[in-house]
Amino acid sequence: MADIEEARKQFERIDTDGDGFITAAEFRTALAQGGDWNVTEAVAEAVIKSQDLNGDKLLSFDEFWAHLNK
Repeated sequence: MADIEEARKQFERIDTDGDGFITAAEFRTALAQGGDWNVTEAVAEAVIKSQDLNGDKLLSFDEFWAHLNK
């Protein structure tokens, strides 16, 4: 099980506009900053879609946390 405080910090680092949701573009940027420059927008969208429980094409903290605890 993940640490919720560490997960919140990671979520906030990825959520660069601070709106409480991670978009595919924000996810792709975070991966690029981590050194993974090969992730395309389509791949980032697919990853978000795979974790997006309500189908809004955004990743909320609850969805992010649920994925970490699978």
